[in-house]
Amino acid sequence: MIVLGIESTAHTFGAAVFDSEKNEMLSNHRDMYTTEEGGMIPFDLTEHHLKVCDEVVKKALETANVTIKNIDLIAYSSSPGLGHALKVGLIMAKSLALINDISLVAVNHCVAHLEIASLVTKANDPVLLYCSGANTQVIAYEGKKYRVFGETLDTGVGNFLDTFGRNLGLGFPGGPKIEQLALKGKKLIDLPYSVKGMDVAFSGLETNLKRKIKNKEESKEDLCFSVQETVFAMLLEVAERAMAHCNKKELVLGGGVACNKRLQEMANKMCETRGAKCFVPENQYLVDNAGMITYTGYLMFKKGGVSVKAEEASVNPYERIESIDVTWR
Repeated sequence: MIVLGIESTAHTFGAAVFDSEKNEMLSNHRDMYTTEEGGMIPFDLTEHHLKVCDEVVKKALETANVTIKNIDLIAYSSSPGLGHALKVGLIMAKSLALINDISLVAVNHCVAHLEIASLVTKANDPVLLYCSGANTQVIAYEGKKYRVFGETLDTGVGNFLDTFGRNLGLGFPGGPKIEQLALKGKKLIDLPYSVKGMDVAFSGLETNLKRKIKNKEESKEDLCFSVQETVFAMLLEVAERAMAHCNKKELVLGGGVACNKRLQEMANKMCETRGAKCFVPENQYLVDNAGMITYTGYLMFKKGGVSVKAEEASVNPYERIESIDVTWR
């Protein structure tokens, strides 16, 4: 089976092709909306996706050395995400499915971050520390569902880092630039550490940092260093507690923030201390990407019998992962 996947939950429009017989990702292309200053503007984001969608899909098919006539299934990201962005992917997926009479599968973006790990790492039954722009959750499979054992109480860690970056004048996305500045930081500044049971919160830290930046109390480098040390410790505290609660010996990192080398280093140290294993997919599968949508769509269709009529296909920006019946495991 040859599967085409389309991703458009937020700043990235992506397309990928997966060959189930070879168990191989044949292509995984994306084009990301960026700015020199400020964050994501929904109208501009939509315009970006509309502008690049045809070319991204074309590149994915060409790289895979297939045509749309070779495609047996189309998977698209239906949730969660920004409504305007999701609809661009929906329009592309529905159009291709209707014109070429191809089956369609709607994929939850959060589920896809978990499932891709089974393809590209040796993780079998992990806890997922999912840390991206809008999402910050600790997820594990229990009782035929993916369940959230901890999450952010306000904003996602990626959005927090982007806001911090904008306040420093770094533009969007801010995470990679913060990581580079943190390498030059030496002073660990005392910052609010907000872990509440299994959940985390960033709003108090954001306010504290905004004041420090305004008053020029500390250097950018030391602030970036201290933010990473504080925030990543918060995330790994709740992840470790979930591993203990679920009696699981594997941790998988997912989401764009998981590209951060310091977070990976801290996660590996935590797992080593617990006698557990830490798995980190390569960066192309950590950031928003169509490869994970493609593979998850295949699993849902082939092993779980999940599909949707193209005429009835839709998006659900607020769908939570716990609401999905995992029929393919």
